[in-house]
Amino acid sequence: MEKRESLAIKMNPYSIMFGKEPIRNIRREKQLRQVTDDYTAPEPMIQVYMITGVRGSGKTVFLSDATAFFKRQEDWIVVSISSDGDILDKIISALAAEKTLARVFQNASINLSFFGVGLEVSGAPKISNPEIALKKMLESLKRQNKRVLIAIDEIIKSKEMVTFASAFQLYIRDDLPVYLLMTGLSENIEELQNVKNLTFLYRAPKLVMEPLQIQQIQCDYKETLGIDSGAALEMARETKGYPYAFQLIGYFTWKNQCQYTEAVRKDWKARLYDYVYDIIWERLSQKDRFVAYGIAKAQNHRTAEAREILGLSKDEFNPYRKRLIKKGLVKGDSWGIVSFTLPYFDEFVRRTYEEEHY
Repeated sequence: MEKRESLAIKMNPYSIMFGKEPIRNIRREKQLRQVTDDYTAPEPMIQVYMITGVRGSGKTVFLSDATAFFKRQEDWIVVSISSDGDILDKIISALAAEKTLARVFQNASINLSFFGVGLEVSGAPKISNPEIALKKMLESLKRQNKRVLIAIDEIIKSKEMVTFASAFQLYIRDDLPVYLLMTGLSENIEELQNVKNLTFLYRAPKLVMEPLQIQQIQCDYKETLGIDSGAALEMARETKGYPYAFQLIGYFTWKNQCQYTEAVRKDWKARLYDYVYDIIWERLSQKDRFVAYGIAKAQNHRTAEAREILGLSKDEFNPYRKRLIKKGLVKGDSWGIVSFTLPYFDEFVRRTYEEEHY
């Protein structure tokens, strides 16, 4: 009893807020090492990574882990920005706001007064083109043996994003020390890749936020919540490795004096449906929803059964199955088997589709 009371008075180590890094976080060490090793190599061959996965799969947390690593490196400058607004201007402002960097730009006679950052250099012409201004800034930083990491969370295709990506492509071509980490839903990344003249994005590697290992989740629950291995394993299996479910179950169990009950299950599922699944569902096409419903109704997870329920041929069914796999909602690693990657998503799909159509 004393253990339960001592746990209860501490801060909840799990978070149900998107974009906020929780106290308890299962780090993706292998993928993080892949990025850091590639970017810190003496002669880097990769300067862009795209991080993708479904909503709640840990993209933002991974981005936070990566930027935290580079902030600790002496010769790295990290610029974290949102994808809205004028991206080039944001980067220029962020770099110019650092006093030590501002002196570097002034010594290089880079007059940035046009951008309202207070860096006017007497006798040097004003630079009004942000693409040129940032290029000169990067050139001056290269002479100082500095590298710049630009981190952008949840990208979408926009005029400003296309302008930035076009400029970034030229910076890479000119061998400037600039690196990019972008997170985004698969469809948003694909839409940006399809822009003419941004072919370099097709060659950029993607890091897909795959499910966490059940054993890792089990160990975390056992250690953090003070529960036995069997109970921790049961809870871990319910998450299906989905990071947001890992946080939700931990959060509500902690609130319930570290007891996992049916009431806790009801609470975290309701939160999952309202804050994640409803949004995912809204973004699916009518045909995507129809095919998802067939998958949800297939009791033995057989592709043939799902097609039979829907009355679709292979040629009619497979394109939508592939779309759902690309979105990260359906597993695509077993021949003849089709099932969802997210916990209780089949239950959600059946209920929601039938409410809409029956």
